[in-house]
Amino acid sequence: MTGPGGRSIWQKLYHGETSIDFVGRRRVWFLLSLGVIALGMVSLAVRQLNFGIEFTGGSAWEVEAPGVSVSQARDELSALGLADAKIQILGGDTLRVQADLDEERDRNAVSAALAELAGVPVGQVSVNEVGPTWGDEITEKARTALIVFLIAITIYISLRFEWKMAVATLVALVHDILVTVGVYTLSGFEVTPATVIAGLTILGYSIYDGIVVFDKVEENTRGLAASGRMTYGDMVNLSLNQVLMRSLNTSITALLPILSLLVVGGRLLGAATLEDFALALLVGLAASAYSSIFIASPILAVLKEREPRYASIKQRVLAKGSVAPLTPAAAAAGGMTGAGGGSSATREPDGVRTSAPARSTPRPPGGKRPPPRPRKKGKRR
Repeated sequence: MTGPGGRSIWQKLYHGETSIDFVGRRRVWFLLSLGVIALGMVSLAVRQLNFGIEFTGGSAWEVEAPGVSVSQARDELSALGLADAKIQILGGDTLRVQADLDEERDRNAVSAALAELAGVPVGQVSVNEVGPTWGDEITEKARTALIVFLIAITIYISLRFEWKMAVATLVALVHDILVTVGVYTLSGFEVTPATVIAGLTILGYSIYDGIVVFDKVEENTRGLAASGRMTYGDMVNLSLNQVLMRSLNTSITALLPILSLLVVGGRLLGAATLEDFALALLVGLAASAYSSIFIASPILAVLKEREPRYASIKQRVLAKGSVAPLTPAAAAAGGMTGAGGGSSATREPDGVRTSAPARSTPRPPGGKRPPPRPRKKGKRR
């Protein structure tokens, strides 16, 4: 993909030449997120979440059955009234069946049917019984941990930065949770205790990515206060473009190991717990990488530009006419006045600022300075 000037977007990212208007297009990002969340909530109301046996209770059978398919197992169990049982093939060889049976003789009948299907003795069929109270305990502990986490993060960000950044962070966190829940309801992925643990891990990553952006925003705010030539929204755009490459690199390097866990650990090795954990992480990290840039930062710009100080700066900047946004490369070259700087920088039409040259004594065509004029001797009084 090639942008204006003949350079691709990746080259512009590498050289710090991007000037994406994240704040100006916030309505697009907000509507996109609202659409995904609304679709997920409708699916949640209609289909609900697919809770695992740890939350619903029941029995689980596992047996090594190479060459046995899910359809063959379902046909075998239909005679026992378990046509709706949850049947999985783990790692290509292990057959897993989950169902809720009350009578022990019914569980023994399922074990015998699976042993006959796999061609092994009944003793090689493992049976695990799980009560729903265990899942309820996990849910209660996760809810408590979530509340404590949100309170601690709100206090930290409010003290380290300000409360408006804490509000933007909390909105991004809620966004990530709702998107993850929506994806699980739409896809029918099973919710297990590993999914709950992964959900708490997602929140930590979302906070980390947002803190990186807010730290850059705070750094650039000092230059905004000194110069008064940029609106708060322009300054947030500049900050996002400055950390965009870092955010992409962080997200990609975090998603690659998760993909390896999902494919190698879950699919090839048959580790169902790893698959559940990696799946929730994959969905949540993708949502948090999006929300830290497209949700939290634009919300912060909206909240800050309502303050009288930044509202007056915005009015003055807009009164002077629209100018091209400042790129990270131009800011790094000294285009943006720092907290202690006082240079008179101006914006060129292409968005790059150049500082006014310092005045100096003109030189003659030969390049040499003229000799100093001799002083006139006078009488001392």
